[in-house]
Amino acid sequence: MNLPNDRKYTATHEWVKVEDDLLVVGITDSAQDQLGDMVFVGDVNPGSVLSAGDTAGVVESVKAASDIYAPVDGEIVAFNEALNDQPNLINEAAFDTWIFKIRPANEADVDGLLDAAAYESQVNAG
Repeated sequence: MNLPNDRKYTATHEWVKVEDDLLVVGITDSAQDQLGDMVFVGDVNPGSVLSAGDTAGVVESVKAASDIYAPVDGEIVAFNEALNDQPNLINEAAFDTWIFKIRPANEADVDGLLDAAAYESQVNAG
């Protein structure tokens, strides 16, 4: 498994990259591989204030639909509008395609997320 070390991960298969005072969030390559070809990404509502673990949006594939979760407490500030017309961008480059950006209520909460090695161990454990 090839996981970028410049970000954190969640047990629910989101990746999180710190970008200034925001967190950029997408789903991992492992998650998109399990879901299959994406047909819809959305239901992300900028302006929503969420708690860690709250549903932030949804991804739908030819196989299944899956919620995307907020990795930390914070406010959704942006949705990747390119995904409206091209949800398959996630299949093509999961680690280069962000879904939403969140302004964390506490930036230190990111430290509690998984690093690449811990996420890989979790995925390999099944």
